[in-house]
Amino acid sequence: MNIRGSICALVTPFSSDGALDVAAFGRLLDFQIAGGTQAVVVAGSTGEAHMLEHDEYDRLLAYALEHVAGRIPVIAGTGEAGTAKTVAATQRARSLGANAALVVAPYYVRPTQEGLRRHYLEVADHGGLPVLLYNVPSRTACDLLPETTALLRDHPGIIGIKEARGDAERIERTAELVRPDFVYLSGDDASGAEAMLAGAAGTISVVANLVPRAFRALCDAATAGNRVVAVRCNAALDPLVQALNCAPNPIAVKAGLPDLGLGTAMPRLPLVELEQGPAREHLRKALATLASLADAA
Repeated sequence: MNIRGSICALVTPFSSDGALDVAAFGRLLDFQIAGGTQAVVVAGSTGEAHMLEHDEYDRLLAYALEHVAGRIPVIAGTGEAGTAKTVAATQRARSLGANAALVVAPYYVRPTQEGLRRHYLEVADHGGLPVLLYNVPSRTACDLLPETTALLRDHPGIIGIKEARGDAERIERTAELVRPDFVYLSGDDASGAEAMLAGAAGTISVVANLVPRAFRALCDAATAGNRVVAVRCNAALDPLVQALNCAPNPIAVKAGLPDLGLGTAMPRLPLVELEQGPAREHLRKALATLASLADAA
């Protein structure tokens, strides 16, 4: 399966009364495809998966698959804290037609490396979808180590890893695991360029929600090994990436949606909307600067 390049971890738009805004989601999907996004993740952590009811999850994923209509891969977030629940969620995503499952390491329960290994093997054996491992210790309180990933990549149903640790050592060690049937995808916008220059096949991005075309340019340059252009693209994106760090994801990225006509800035509790003030102004300026650079190009 050709999952690589510029991949957007989609937000889930909600209306002002908190309901799922499918029309805005459709506009977001169109915006991504027009901007060159090469795959999308539905109901991942950026998509507030754990705030969605089961019927909302099904509706969102089914809509994405129908709307995209095979033009790019649609990856479903299916990770839960328990293995049986993760298998069931992956089976449900398969029944809806998802192309692959993004399975976050079990959060809160803090499994051992052996527990992680067995968890992912169960999902790969019984979930019915190609599995992308997802390591994000800042959210899960556990770290899927490269040694464990090296064991898991031998399973034919495990096709890659989204590694959100962006330190140089982890980038290097994860890049060493790449082979034709196992891809490394960065899960960190700030270090994605370096990861791709080191051998990652792409980046699953938050910032791409707002600037898909600029992020595609970065991915094209970095995956081609063109460091000069990649550094230039990364420098242009960096103010926006930094602006999104002002609040827990996806609070800040959702604050950028209204000006683009892609929905409200509203997340679901316990997340709250980004307040008006310096952080919002910083976000607006970063977006305006990128827009002016695009116009001049």
